[in-house]
Amino acid sequence: MLAEIMRQITYSKFLHLRVFLIRRSTRNLLRGSQTRLPSTSCLSTEAAPASEQHEEFDDTNNQASAQYDGLYPGHIKTSLFQKSLLALGSGIACLLNPARDDMICTLGETTGLPALRYMHKKMQADPVGRQILEDRPVLNTQTLDVDYLGRLPDGTFGKAYWNFLSANGFSPDARRPVNFVDDAELMYVMLRYRQCHDLVHTLLGMPPNMLGEVAVKWFEAIQTGLPLCVTAALFGPIRLGPKHREKYINIYLPWAIRSGYNSKFLMNVYFENNWEQDLEELRRELNVEPAPVPLIMTGKNTMTK
Repeated sequence: MLAEIMRQITYSKFLHLRVFLIRRSTRNLLRGSQTRLPSTSCLSTEAAPASEQHEEFDDTNNQASAQYDGLYPGHIKTSLFQKSLLALGSGIACLLNPARDDMICTLGETTGLPALRYMHKKMQADPVGRQILEDRPVLNTQTLDVDYLGRLPDGTFGKAYWNFLSANGFSPDARRPVNFVDDAELMYVMLRYRQCHDLVHTLLGMPPNMLGEVAVKWFEAIQTGLPLCVTAALFGPIRLGPKHREKYINIYLPWAIRSGYNSKFLMNVYFENNWEQDLEELRRELNVEPAPVPLIMTGKNTMTK
């Protein structure tokens, strides 16, 4: 009981720190704003209800995103010490609840600088990668006609992506914006990686369950070097059951590692130009090896063909 209370207190402090940083950024950087947001103590040990904490964060973040005039909309400047606290807190939160995508995003942004520089360098060295950095395409329902994807012929990459979204109730709008990367170019690299994650699932033929996510994270870890991907790839298998762990070790781990090394660097793929292309043809072009034993997700269970 005492351990649970301490865990809640620690998590509450972390949430207060996030709100404090967003509010401080809003107060200091909004031009001409006369509104001062009430301060929030980062040292408070009172745990507000989770719904209030999340609403407070969302409201404040929306204000900052709408009016901020800095490196990019929504940017929250943080010191190395603050980034370390955010990385530690979000890392613990991810272990306690891997479904918290806000914590996953915070961990990725506060620990990913060297990997983002590496990814940016590889994109700059490739003509398609340079074009992506110049055009800065964004994947959401304002730029992508999802209904158009659903009308494409079976077997095309776009139709396979639509099948993935519709089967799992996903939307291209679900990916969170970037806040804690202190470079506008690298911010876009992180955003592009984040928005292409479901496209990687589609190419690899992996469902978004624990086994599929771990396999995809191994692939992404090898391709990008992002600490978030490496951590998820190493510790994610702990949550697998005995049956899935055996399949993971014998089938999907060797395949994911092999595919990550052999495939083309997917950050240099202008996916928006490939919707109508045959999926198998695209895989051959990118040297993406299909899973040796495809996974089928049925409800909460995972089956192999």
